[in-house]
Amino acid sequence: MRKSFKFRLYPTKSQVKSLENTLEVCRHVYNRTLEFRKDAWENEKKSISLYDTNKLLKVWSIEFPQNKTVYSQVLQNVQVRVDLAYQAFFRRVKAGEEPGYPRFKGKGRYDSFTYPQSGFKTLTDNRVYLSKIGKVKINFHRELIGKIKNLIITKSATDKWYVCFSCEVDSNPLPELKLSIGIDVGLTSFATLSNGEKVDNPRFFRKGEKIIAKAQHKLSKQDKDTPERIKARKVVAHVYEKVSNQRKDFAHKLSREWVNQFGIIVFEKLDIQSMLKNHYLAKSISDAAWNQLIQYTSYKAVDAGRKCILVNPRNTSKKCSRCGTLVEKDLSARIHSCPVCGLEIDRDLNAAINILALGLQCLDENPRNSRIYSGE
Repeated sequence: MRKSFKFRLYPTKSQVKSLENTLEVCRHVYNRTLEFRKDAWENEKKSISLYDTNKLLKVWSIEFPQNKTVYSQVLQNVQVRVDLAYQAFFRRVKAGEEPGYPRFKGKGRYDSFTYPQSGFKTLTDNRVYLSKIGKVKINFHRELIGKIKNLIITKSATDKWYVCFSCEVDSNPLPELKLSIGIDVGLTSFATLSNGEKVDNPRFFRKGEKIIAKAQHKLSKQDKDTPERIKARKVVAHVYEKVSNQRKDFAHKLSREWVNQFGIIVFEKLDIQSMLKNHYLAKSISDAAWNQLIQYTSYKAVDAGRKCILVNPRNTSKKCSRCGTLVEKDLSARIHSCPVCGLEIDRDLNAAINILALGLQCLDENPRNSRIYSGE
């Protein structure tokens, strides 16, 4: 399986200039490749392949000598990105969605580049060699394992540089566990487990909202293209980065805890984009970042030999977990009260038990076992 390892880079001033130059050259190649393919279709109704655009790089390097300051495979990968953007566009067209046509990248809007196969090497003195850039200092805060397949250099909004190694590694299964759990995510409680446990909603964005608003207000008062505006923009970026890091840390720790404790983990397959159309809850839903938690749990489960299952969320809140009766209720109703069997239980706990039962059905297991695993 593939696993990513992300580390902080500490380039010198001259290396920062080389890195920024690489980003700018990549941005130029991206825009020119997109323009070439766009014009070929609009003027000649001709579809340009990735192979056709790769042949243009030698011609462009003569016209723009600065292209030679960037490793050749890095520029080839830029054109791969354009090709992937077109593939995604046509896929959305066929699916009947409203596709956004691939966009040109403005200045400062291109923040990463890739060494797809070669041109890099890890060194023993906490440095990584990057072709056309040099030996860059790196903080190896954990062991890098597996065979390195490629690496991506990224510049953050706060002007920090990171390297992400994509490695081919063997899975690392944990001892087998038969304990299963269903998890209902929400806003009142971040998550309710089918065994009755609840996880409080940390609300990282809500807690930092006043600081963010203050920083953005100072940014809006600065004139464009001034040093003061650049400084204020970085302050805003730092605040958002802190909130993002808090969310990631929370999701990583919680997902690791669940993967260590349970052999089968079941979530609802939520349509977050549709849920965000509710303007009253959109900010809170975005702050919760449920998809991030599910994504982290899923890949950790694969590595540990666990099972992470996503089930259809339809009627999981309405259905009685004891008798199966559908009980209509408003969002404000926090207690599930069944008029048929008389069950009174926390609404989210009832949904979590139903989620677990659906997950076990997917595995062709007896859904009645969910009561055992949920602590009943």
